[in-house]
Amino acid sequence: MKAKSSDYIQIFDTTLRDGEQTPGVSLTMEDKIEIARQLSKLGVDVIEAGSPMSSEGEKRVVKEIAKAGLEAEVCGLARATRSDIDAAIDCDVDVVHVFIPTSPVQMKYAVNMTPEQVLSATVDHVEYVKRHGLKCEFSPMDATRSELGFLKQVCQAAEKAKADMLNIPDTVGIMIPKTMSKLIEEVRKAVKVPISVHCHDDFGMAVANSLAAVEAGATQVHATINGLGERAGNASLEEVVMALHMIYKLKTGINSRLLYSTSRMVATLTGIFVQANKAIVGENAFAHESGIHTRGVTVKPLTFEPIKPESVGRTRKLVAGKLAGTRGIKAELQEIGIHPTEDQLKEIVRRVKELGDKGKMVTDADLLALTSAVMGEVIAEEKIVDLCDMAVVTGIKVIPTASVRLVLDGKEYIAAETGVGPVDAVLKAIQKLTSNLAKIRLNEYRLEAITGGSNAVAEVVIKVEDERGHIVSARAAREDIVMASVEAMINGINKCLIKNRKPGKKE
Repeated sequence: MKAKSSDYIQIFDTTLRDGEQTPGVSLTMEDKIEIARQLSKLGVDVIEAGSPMSSEGEKRVVKEIAKAGLEAEVCGLARATRSDIDAAIDCDVDVVHVFIPTSPVQMKYAVNMTPEQVLSATVDHVEYVKRHGLKCEFSPMDATRSELGFLKQVCQAAEKAKADMLNIPDTVGIMIPKTMSKLIEEVRKAVKVPISVHCHDDFGMAVANSLAAVEAGATQVHATINGLGERAGNASLEEVVMALHMIYKLKTGINSRLLYSTSRMVATLTGIFVQANKAIVGENAFAHESGIHTRGVTVKPLTFEPIKPESVGRTRKLVAGKLAGTRGIKAELQEIGIHPTEDQLKEIVRRVKELGDKGKMVTDADLLALTSAVMGEVIAEEKIVDLCDMAVVTGIKVIPTASVRLVLDGKEYIAAETGVGPVDAVLKAIQKLTSNLAKIRLNEYRLEAITGGSNAVAEVVIKVEDERGHIVSARAAREDIVMASVEAMINGINKCLIKNRKPGKKE
């Protein structure tokens, strides 16, 4: 175990026990062992490996984790019964976590015991664990709905029986920070044994209540990766740890750089993925779109980032969208080695905002497609051919028809064609003009990439060939495949003509 100091808070991870009780989650033995190894590597102090009494399979898993040689202590959960405790002891765990209800409602309806019976069972079973030479953590279940006088009595009885840690569970998540802090203060007055806290998130305050408990003197926090757990889950380990480190300036044994990779592993194995805006490990936790934000973080990250992304195994992400600024998009492109001119960058930003205004989420692939298209375009001053307007008609029992009006060397030309589809029709119409006027025809057409969704950005790549056999490629990216195809075609024709008309060009 790690050396402790007065400013050290222990992290008791219950991902494999309370976390596995998340509806829809069922981990295999291999999954649980893999997660346990990662938790030990992460630096948790105690791993609650499971409930050995629940099944033979669970008992085998806990036993395997206990003998895996992990740096973290391994704990097994047990009700206040000999058979449960024996099952945990048989697994060779370091700690047995014994619990018994102490609230009136749970004493009556969950275990049908009187307060006197609960007190007696507490002493008997804590002492039973200690006689076997193991550490004992004791939980008065539903402590936050228990009568304070009786709760203190039970805690004192557990302390007298030599419990090593008293855990105060907010079993149904009803506390607020103020009441949690007050409760921990009251329990601390009654006992000298270290106090832990186990908070559920039914009202979204598990992390806040856990931190309030620490403020009041608790020295251990129960938590789960990604806040997994029954109903609304438990206190999220990554949020608790980063708040302790950065806000409270307290120490834990957690290597915070492994938080994101651990989160992803647990999400993959459990099939429960975190929402995008979740603190610390959500996909948007370090993403910036707003122009003022991207400008700030590219100059001075502290302007809009209270946590360094690298400190939790993340990287900053500047998102392209309708709120994006020029500086943010430029920084994102430079990060992957793309350096547009100022005019190209303006056009890229304009197109990104245009997509964002339509409600489109601009993905990395979208941004790259738009950038590639813009940087490959012929600048307006050099254009020999330009599209004036275009009309396309298609539908059921209607032959796809397109008409285009082009300007070539300052003169307007109009053509119409039919095709097997709208793209085929419009490209045939363009070719009808350019093959006669500029002797250029379409050599190859390819729909290179379409990013997800019905409003996806389509990237069209074409190759055009002149009468001498010279081939030029061009591309365009738009939500509208027809427009992308037309832009790519016009761009390719311009490139071909410019190449052929360069002064001094020789065959």
